[in-house]
Amino acid sequence: MRLLLGAYALGALAPEEDRRVMDHLAGCDLCGAAYQEVAGMPSLLALCDEDDLL
Repeated sequence: MRLLLGAYALGALAPEEDRRVMDHLAGCDLCGAAYQEVAGMPSLLALCDEDDLL
């Protein structure tokens, strides 16, 4: 499940995978903590332009 957390934070999962991760996070403190570490990435990435990512 932890392998999906980055994609989940970016909103890049298919709806059924998204739901599965969301359900798992509701009951797993370890994955919840790991998710909190990457949850802010979309807003940080939004500050970058394409040249910053190369």
